[in-house]
Amino acid sequence: MAKAKSWEVTDEFWQRVETLIPLRQRVVDQEYTRKVGGGRKPKDPRLVFEAIVYVLRTGCQWKALPAERFGSASAIHARFLE
Repeated sequence: MAKAKSWEVTDEFWQRVETLIPLRQRVVDQEYTRKVGGGRKPKDPRLVFEAIVYVLRTGCQWKALPAERFGSASAIHARFLE
């Protein structure tokens, strides 16, 4: 079995932390310009978590996240700020 890289989230680790990740919910009293379900679909929480761990472990800047693996760095950073 290959050893996981220091920033990769294993299935075992994800099972332990998944319940700690807050769910994204719409703000009830906020007026939105798009209809429910409009726009891009939210990123997978596990992918977002792995990207955050990547930044913390490697010390890279948010904009230096590998887009081919994690997608938009600004979307990951925005989720981190939430």
